[in-house]
Amino acid sequence: MLGEIANNFVSNLFQPLLLFFFMGFAIPLLRVPFEFPKALYQSLTIYLLVAIGWHGGELMAELPSSELAVAGGLAAVGFIVNGTIGLSATWILRAFTPMRRIDAVTVGSYYGSDSAGTFVTCLGILAALGLHHDSYMPVMLAVMEIPGCLVGLFLISRLRGSGMDKLGNMPDEPGYLGDANALVADAESGDVHSESYEDTHHSPPVAKSVGAAVAGHRSGALNLKILHEVFLNPGLYMLFGGIIVGFISGRQALVDPHVVEGPNNLFLTMFKGALCLFLLEMGITACQRLSDLKTAGIGFVLFGVLAPVLFATFGMCALHAYSMALGHQFETGTYALFAVLCGAASYIAVPAVQRIAIPEASPTLPLAASLGLTFTWNVTLGIPIYIEIAKKIIEFMPVTG
Repeated sequence: MLGEIANNFVSNLFQPLLLFFFMGFAIPLLRVPFEFPKALYQSLTIYLLVAIGWHGGELMAELPSSELAVAGGLAAVGFIVNGTIGLSATWILRAFTPMRRIDAVTVGSYYGSDSAGTFVTCLGILAALGLHHDSYMPVMLAVMEIPGCLVGLFLISRLRGSGMDKLGNMPDEPGYLGDANALVADAESGDVHSESYEDTHHSPPVAKSVGAAVAGHRSGALNLKILHEVFLNPGLYMLFGGIIVGFISGRQALVDPHVVEGPNNLFLTMFKGALCLFLLEMGITACQRLSDLKTAGIGFVLFGVLAPVLFATFGMCALHAYSMALGHQFETGTYALFAVLCGAASYIAVPAVQRIAIPEASPTLPLAASLGLTFTWNVTLGIPIYIEIAKKIIEFMPVTG
């Protein structure tokens, strides 16, 4: 197995996808005066999400209803698995690192979501290796992005209810300033002396208005603005929109194949080239985020590298249990894609939710782990390892039905 992993790694190492990632990774190291245009990165992200959705929707249009039912069940499995991963990641970080509870919850919520960049990279590697996957996996990318957001919001609401201060510290943590909710309530009722009120206004600044977060807690952990950000963030919208348009167009193409000729030229032919440029930018960002790990501690660094393997393996075991229960054998590529959906960490959806709902948490530690460590691990060694683990699971526990 180790020999097969090494062979896959060496063959993948010289694929254009990873070469572009390494090219970008070297830019900060060599201090090349290059900055990837933000508008181009945003355009590539939109293109890749729509292209994934389009192709998945087009293929789903050809599936029988029995396959769509299997996909629905798998979506439920994926949602539960990533929710469990978010809770488990938080517990591991609390047990083995000295992180504040709010930061452990935030990082855990990143891992309870998924990564579109890792997903599209895995698609490219599977195509290069000639491994097939089930066509509804883009739907899983959309569904499995949500649990981490919900887990984070739920756990943060519990912390706020337990007396968290306006900087995110808990009563047993250094620098605790007092229950933020109690301070606001006292200020509103006129029970706080002006001197104390001034003291709170001269406390160290926070990235965003903590008052908004407290207000969000007092009106309910899941207010409409946060729910909108969770379920209708730009990434999910583009992905779901691409799936719906691709599905409708695919149904029409069953009668008239010319309907999808133009979009296929755009979304399928150009996909790998756009993905190479995307990975160039991701390499730059991943390298820059490594500097944020200097103060994180060795336990946090080990988590960012080892947790993806643990969570990916757990996800593949859950997928195989579902496969055996149904008597339905999934493609090997489906196992690999499900693994990266479980073993990756968000860097788009959850940060957007954090900006609105959890401004007290560190904005750098979660991204340092998700991009600097986990993304880099997954696209280099992780995906080849997951493919081999998937093959062994399928071989040792064959599905009968």
